[in-house]
Amino acid sequence: MILPIITYPNKQLKVRSSAVVNFDDLLHRFLDDMFETMMSSNGIGLAAIQVANPIRALILCIPDEEGEQSKENLIEIINPVIHDPKGNVLYQEGCLSVPGFYEDVERFETLMLQYQNRHGEPCTLEANELLAIAIQHEIDHLEGKLFIEKLTYNRRKKFEKEYKKALKEKK
Repeated sequence: MILPIITYPNKQLKVRSSAVVNFDDLLHRFLDDMFETMMSSNGIGLAAIQVANPIRALILCIPDEEGEQSKENLIEIINPVIHDPKGNVLYQEGCLSVPGFYEDVERFETLMLQYQNRHGEPCTLEANELLAIAIQHEIDHLEGKLFIEKLTYNRRKKFEKEYKKALKEKK
């Protein structure tokens, strides 16, 4: 089932998500719905809060060399904790909750991630490049933060101006 994605400036996006404690069929169905929602929106990542569920769950499906996203590449990340972040990289990010806007954001280049899978089993993942960036972007959502909050003051003001203009054009 495709779920509605909450968009900026909805206050729900500011909510800090709670830990997942039940790894049951309800969670599994929700994760499946998140995947369907993300794919239908051409996203590479989606946090549960973006579909109005404030739990510490996110999914990622990084495209392969041909730009294809297959379910085999899907990573379901529950209760994530970043360890040992290193380096810095600038990457142009977008967000399904801030449609149509892309800005350069500085993130850690590599990291170790500890998390649980859909069955509650502990997992560890070493991430770099786009995967590391996407993990950080989605974990920010779980903390109630959007990528636009990482912009400099002037770039944030420019974003606000462009966003208001885009909203007027839609009406």
